[in-house]
Order: sequence, then C-alpha cells, then structure tokens
Amino acid sequence: MPRKSLVTFNSMISIFGQHGFAEYSMALFRELVKEVPLSEYSFVGVLSGVLSERDLEIGEQIHGLVIKNGFDYNVLAVNSLINMYLKCSGIRPAIKMFEEVPARDVVSFNTIIGALVKSEKPEMAVELFLRMSMEGVLPSQTTFAHVINSCTGLRILMCGKSIHAKIIKNALECDVVVGSALVDFYAKCDNLEDAHHCFYKIFDKNVVSWNALILGYANKCSSTAVFLLIDMLQLGYLPNEFTFSHVLKSSLTLELLQLHCLIIRMGYQNHQYVLSSLMSSYAKNGLISDALAFVTVFNPPTDVVPSNIIAGIYNRCGWYHETVKLLSLLEEPDIVSWNIVIAACAHNGYYKEVFELFQHMRTAHILPDNYTLVSLLSTSTKFCNLALGSSLHGLIIKTNINCHDTFLCNVLIDMYGKCGCMESSVKLFDRMTDRNLITWTALISVLGLNGFAHDAVKTFREMELQGFKPDRVAFIAVLTACRHGGFVREGMELFGQMKKSYGVDPEMDHYHCMVDLLARCGHHKEAEKMIAIMPFPPNALIWRSFLEGCIRHKTADYQALGLTQLTNN
Repeated sequence: MPRKSLVTFNSMISIFGQHGFAEYSMALFRELVKEVPLSEYSFVGVLSGVLSERDLEIGEQIHGLVIKNGFDYNVLAVNSLINMYLKCSGIRPAIKMFEEVPARDVVSFNTIIGALVKSEKPEMAVELFLRMSMEGVLPSQTTFAHVINSCTGLRILMCGKSIHAKIIKNALECDVVVGSALVDFYAKCDNLEDAHHCFYKIFDKNVVSWNALILGYANKCSSTAVFLLIDMLQLGYLPNEFTFSHVLKSSLTLELLQLHCLIIRMGYQNHQYVLSSLMSSYAKNGLISDALAFVTVFNPPTDVVPSNIIAGIYNRCGWYHETVKLLSLLEEPDIVSWNIVIAACAHNGYYKEVFELFQHMRTAHILPDNYTLVSLLSTSTKFCNLALGSSLHGLIIKTNINCHDTFLCNVLIDMYGKCGCMESSVKLFDRMTDRNLITWTALISVLGLNGFAHDAVKTFREMELQGFKPDRVAFIAVLTACRHGGFVREGMELFGQMKKSYGVDPEMDHYHCMVDLLARCGHHKEAEKMIAIMPFPPNALIWRSFLEGCIRHKTADYQALGLTQLTNN
C-alpha cells in the first residue's frame, strides 16, 4: 500500500472522531505522530472524538502535543481544545483555557458564550459579548443569537434592545436564527408588539420562529395563538409537537376539541409531550373526566411528564392521597414531581411529611427550586416556626436559588412577619428592586398583624403613590390594620375609596373589618348602619363582632340586638 499523506491521515482521523469511533481516531493519530509532521487539522480531527469525562486524560495529552508542536497560537487548534475541555470537564476549565490562550477568534467567543447560556449564566455571557466588542472581534449570527438568549434569561428589556440595535446595524434582523431569538426575547419580556415586528422581518421563517411567537401569545392565554396556528398551516408550514403544546395552553373548550381532531389527523395523538398538554388543557377547561381519560393511555403512568400532569390534576381536585400514590411509582422523579407531592402534603396538613420529603429529595441530590421553597416556607409560617423559616432563607442565600425572585421574596416577607420578626420583613422589602402588588399587600398585612397600624396605612398610601392599584386583598389588609389600630376615620375613608376610586366592590370580609372596627371603638350606631347597607345578608361572624363591641362598651340596647341576630344566624 502506498504511503498515506498528511491529508489522508487528517481526513480519516476526523471521520472516525466525528462518528464516535474515538479508539480508531486515536490509533490513527498515534501512527500519524510517528510518520509525518502534524498540522492544525490533525489536532482538530482527533479532538472531535474526545467527548466525555473519561476522555479527559487523552485530551490533556493532546493539549500537551499542541503546545509542543507550536500550535497553541493556532486558532483552529485552540478552538478545538476549548470545545474539548467544555465537553470533558465543564464550563470552568473551558473558560480557563479560553483566558490563557493567546489566539482567539469569533468561534472561540461563540463557544464560551453559548456554553454560558446553556449553564444558565446569562450575566457572564453578556459581559463576554461586551468584552468581545472591546477586543475588536466582530460578532456573527451565532454570537447575536447566543447573547439575545442571554437577555431572554435575564428578562432585561433594555439590554436586549441595545443588542437588537447592533443586530440591525449588522443587517442580521432578517436572519432566521437571530430573528427567532429576538421573537422569543420580546415575547418572554411581555412585549408582543415588538415580537410580532421581529417575526415579520424574518425572510425564511421556520417552525422555531412560529413557535416562539405562538408561545408568547399562549402564555398570555390569548386566542391569537390559535389564529397563528391557522396562518401557519395556510402558509404551508408544518407544526410540530411544540407548536401543538403551546397552542393548547390558550385554547378554550371548542378550540380544544378542534385542536384535538387536528392533532389526530396530523399523527401526534400518541406523542407523549402533546398528550400531556392535552390532559392539562382539558383539566384547565374544567373537563376533568376527559383529562383523566388519558390515564389509560399511560397505564401504568410511570413516565415523569404525564405522571406529573396527572398528579397536578389530582391536586386540583383535592385528591392528595392519589397524588402521593401515583408519584410513589416513579423510579426517578424530577423536581416537578417532588414539588407536586410536597404541595399535596402541605395542602392536606401533613406538615411533618413535607419536611421528611424535602430531606428525601436532598438525599436524591435533587436541588430545590422556588416552588419547593414556597411550599416549605408556607408550612413554616403555619407552624409560626421562625427558626425553620430562617434556616430555609439561609439555604436560599447559600445555594443562590434565585434569591431575588419576587414571588419567593413575597413569601419570605409574609413568613417573617407572621412569625413576629418585622425587622426582617421590612429589610427584605427595602432590598427588593422588583416589587408587585402582592409585595406591598404582604408588608401592609404583617405590619397590621404586628401592631404597626399607622405604618400599615402609611405603606398603603405610599403604594398608591407608586402607581399600584389596590385590589380586594390589599383593602382587606389595610382595613384589618385599621381595625387593630382603632383608626375609625382612616378606615371609613379607605372603605369609601374602594368603589369610588378603584372600582372594587366591598365583600363580606371588608364589611366585617368595618363593623368590627366601628363596634370596637364604640360607634355602634354607625356599625348598625354599616350592616344595614350591606348588599347581602350579614353572617354570624359580623354579628359576633358587633356583639363583642357592644359588650366591651356596655351598651345594653345594641347588645340585645346583636345577641338576637347572632342567635338567628
């Protein structure tokens, strides 16, 4: 056989490496080292087959040969090494390699930026993109797609808009990969108008582009998602399982039945992802028996996704024992499974089991997420166990579990306040940068509960000045504070504002707060008038509060009235 050339060697090494025959690739590489001088393509080819942690030692040996043969300044060889470390050892060694090499190009940056996005480190990805610009390396379509995905993860609209401006400047807005990333970014930032604008800028749309826009509308429960599916079909684009899953999120009963027929016609009726979405949609529309009819398809339902959805339906129906029974069949439950069963135990009052399950979850090396911690913190609040709640807060900080999440912070404010630690509630509130109406309501509620009625009313007024429109729950919180503080004038003023200023119709709980406040403070005539103007019959709780106020102030006539009405109720 004639002597093989370097090109032949490199081609064979690359083919074996890329097709998973790492042993053959390495054998040829060793033969090549003995016979002819190496080129950068020799290293690129052999490194393409170094794919897992067990290959790391081989990869490090090849790295040594790269340096020995003077290719550590060659961008192709360097990029292959970065990719090798990423696959065999993770993001940190890959970044270390990236920082140490003297030669970097757009592919080097793209590899690390893409890895940072996948590793859920969007801030670092954006920082590296900015550094790339400062080093004079021009971004490509891949760069922009990665960095826009980072902005999507961060949910920072201004950051994404500034990247979008660079995309327009580079004339890449029409590119399908970049354009689809922009559609996804704006849709997930609740800016559907700009998402639509970016969608129509894409020249050659694909199913990913359509799915990104459909998901944006589906997350808003908008029927536009269904109309987009119709447009998609009319224009000749074929939906996939993700398209149907997204559209099912926002479908009403009639649309759901039509979609189910279309799914059967297009052959997706046995696709696990679509079936799971169908179950969820039937349950959401109140068709519980139809949803549970799918259980026979998954008999026994030992796959994680359908099992989680069935368990979620059981939870919604209050069948908590069925939830626990079903999820106990899973060999490898995921974080969603654990969250569902923990929530089931919490709702059923099995508080001890909640924390036992949490310990089992940690033993299984499943990291808790925000939903897990909300269930655990809510259970701590029911126990009024400050030590337990504080230790969970410590776990959140220690493990860096999205400790700035608004929903989680709201639950922490509530927990600390109801456990009597107002200082911690106020500190948390002051540190929050993304407050919502629930945040303000939680603080108002616990201020009133802990005897800081004046601060509760003051916080309510500040909330109004910040542009938040109070709802029925916010009014219950502030009226309860007035009731505890004996603030008759403020309570009457706030009660009058409900319908007049905010269009909130007073409910039984609001009337109860007012009757209790007036009766406690000796305004029995006004309390009686308040009961008389109620648009529904007063319940026993209202008459009990009225009677207790009369007894406190020793008003015999009103006591008799209260006692009579309470007896009748």
